[in-house]
Amino acid sequence: MRPFTVHTGTAAPLRRSNVDTDQIIPARFCVRSTRSGHADSLFADWRDDPGFVLNRPGHRGATVLVAGNDFGIGSSREYAVWALQDYGFRAVIAPRYGDIFRENSLLNGLLTVTVPIEAVEEIWAAVEADPAEPVTVDLERLQVRCAGNVTAFDLDPDVRERLLHGLDAIAMTLREEELIVRYEASRHPALPTTR
Repeated sequence: MRPFTVHTGTAAPLRRSNVDTDQIIPARFCVRSTRSGHADSLFADWRDDPGFVLNRPGHRGATVLVAGNDFGIGSSREYAVWALQDYGFRAVIAPRYGDIFRENSLLNGLLTVTVPIEAVEEIWAAVEADPAEPVTVDLERLQVRCAGNVTAFDLDPDVRERLLHGLDAIAMTLREEELIVRYEASRHPALPTTR
């Protein structure tokens, strides 16, 4: 996983709420067992609309998605995270997420930032007025910065640590490998072993 410290990029203002995982990537595209190759399937049912945000020239190549309430609700679908990452998004900013989607995102290195709807609306207005307006997501300072506005956000300290260092859950556990090996060596032989 790539470490996430500070990311600055352009943003795509997705002015929609209640976006479920089937809208992020329809089930018919969830057939590959790989994490890549899903960019073209992202929001597939909306991409035929020339006015859809990802089709607008100023928002193509955006690396920050700014969405409305309840982004990623619905079924548990890791493909939704993979499609967003494969398209090039490094962070999603929204007021509220589906719990499973948010957990999947953070486990896969896609930073999901929760900010009040007022902050989302300020970012929407700024990047719609000027699609080149940069949005900075700063995991070190726990801030989102755009057009002179600074919004603080919270994140679980363990998740933050893992993302800052680009570690998945297994890599975090392996940081304690020496302690694990020492413990396993000291266990009573009658107990089950992991070998």
